[in-house]
Amino acid sequence: MARSHRYLRIAAAMVVVATLSAACHGGRSAQTGGGKITVLCGAIEEWCAANTRAFTQQTGIEADFVRLSSGEAEARLQAGKANPEFDVWHGGPADGYAAAADKGLLEPYVSPNAQAIRPEWKSPDGSWTGVYVGVLGFCSNKKVLSDKGLRPPTSWADLLDPRYNEDISVEHPATSGTGYTALWTQIALAHGDQSKAFAYLKALRPNILQFSKSGVGPSQQVGRGETGTAIVFSHDCVASQEKGFTDLVVSFPQEGTGYEVGGVAVVKSTRNLDAAKAYVDWALTAKSQEIGPTVQSYQLPTNPAAKVSDHSVRLDQLKLVPYDFAAAGQAKSTLVKRFDEEIAPR
Repeated sequence: MARSHRYLRIAAAMVVVATLSAACHGGRSAQTGGGKITVLCGAIEEWCAANTRAFTQQTGIEADFVRLSSGEAEARLQAGKANPEFDVWHGGPADGYAAAADKGLLEPYVSPNAQAIRPEWKSPDGSWTGVYVGVLGFCSNKKVLSDKGLRPPTSWADLLDPRYNEDISVEHPATSGTGYTALWTQIALAHGDQSKAFAYLKALRPNILQFSKSGVGPSQQVGRGETGTAIVFSHDCVASQEKGFTDLVVSFPQEGTGYEVGGVAVVKSTRNLDAAKAYVDWALTAKSQEIGPTVQSYQLPTNPAAKVSDHSVRLDQLKLVPYDFAAAGQAKSTLVKRFDEEIAPR
């Protein structure tokens, strides 16, 4: 009889442990195989939709997405830190991921598929891993420039020409990853001398019409002829060309230009950790990275096995600045604040 009571106590204890375990993994989509995940997506809407749809088709794990620019993404992750609304962050420049990782917003995860990615295109601790590369360039409307007696710029110095007065579009670095890449590029060109970089930005300010919120906005403005030149990732300009803006041309600054490595990362405290890791694993495959060109998104894939579109830039044909993503992420808050104070106001 004593032995029987003992077995009953053990069985009861096991039920309690199982109940507590289920509670700890409860809430939004506790299942890790067929549960639903929400992706915070930093690329264009079509790219986000195509990727989440393909992931669900391949894995059976339901996924939806919310499209946000880099600055908005970091703010939403910070606001939801105690109770995250997202499971994965996919797309957008790596310096934003580095800044988020410093704030404890990302869950380090070294995917087995990350071994195929170049060391400089991923965080050593797995906070983020690169899925594509995009290069900063100039997107110009040759008709608008011709009317002003200008040619498409081939240097950062060209943009200081007074004939560009209020005729250049660029994104705000607080909200746009493209805008922050443009800002950090000037820091890199000045070899870290912030005063020199901000002196250039101050000289450029009269020629900037406005600082837009999203990275793709300026290429659309140039396509419509509202400005003559935009500082954007070159693949966004190529996409606009394909959408019928035939007056657009792409050029790159001869002094050197910055670039982005678009990332993917697991969000800290996700309730769907296994499913989130599965998404990261999938995002690093060649099959996943070949989706971009099908929706006119022509970044370079980071997986060397992925096919490269004829519309993508070739890194060996360009002069790139040394781009330290970790340093850019750590300095982001300070630089954006200084930009708001010294550059953004008229």
